[in-house]
Amino acid sequence: MFSILWGIVVLLVAFWVLGLVLHIAGSLIHIALVLAIALAIYNFFKARDV
Repeated sequence: MFSILWGIVVLLVAFWVLGLVLHIAGSLIHIALVLAIALAIYNFFKARDV
């Protein structure tokens, strides 16, 4: 499960960078970035509890 979440985070950040460079999807890209950061923070705190 750990690697799946990080894979999603990396994918969302990659889409954000791609959208930032190519100027596509406007606010959707920023929503993806927020989701990626939220997943990373959740995963970080979840891993610390174990």
